Amino acid sequence: MRRLVARVFLRLSGWAFEGPLPQARQYVLIAAPHTSNWDFVFMIAMAWSLRVRLHWMGKASLFAPPHGWLLRAAGGLPIHRSARAGLVEQVAERFRQAAQQGTDLVLAVPAEGTRERRTHWRSGFYHIARLAEVPVVLGYLDYARRRGGLGPALHPSADMRADMDRVRAFYADKLGRYPERFTPPRLVEEDEGARSAG
Repeated sequence: MRRLVARVFLRLSGWAFEGPLPQARQYVLIAAPHTSNWDFVFMIAMAWSLRVRLHWMGKASLFAPPHGWLLRAAGGLPIHRSARAGLVEQVAERFRQAAQQGTDLVLAVPAEGTRERRTHWRSGFYHIARLAEVPVVLGYLDYARRRGGLGPALHPSADMRADMDRVRAFYADKLGRYPERFTPPRLVEEDEGARSAG
């Protein structure tokens, strides 16, 4: 039923999915550009239409009774901020567990972190993928063409700047609902590395 509802919604709104699905069963999915609340709606609709179950991160307190089970059923992954292991380590461990169990785990991360323009992306997606040894898949919504899809899979390397150059090139022609709010793909660590090298 969800797949049917999603397909009808996308057709009526004039949106369509393009490109193949990744072969990997576990990956971090960048959700960009993220400039509107509608981004979440279209992303979920496309995931439902493709039978891809997306997961997302939330603080553990959100998953307490009585509605915690509903958030988990909707793909929520509780993160314990007070735990000794940080966010990156906790999520990487979830990926390791999924790999051991042979189950799918697609973690959607809005790397911009907000719908307003900022100076940098949050780098959590990159560090999670590197530590968990899973690819980063470049997901997108292009409002100019009303198309969404999944781009190439990027395996974080020892050269963060080179990796991010590929990310920048990919998103260069993707337009969000409000292009002026889009935060260009750049990580704080890139600037810190450049200052250290200088």
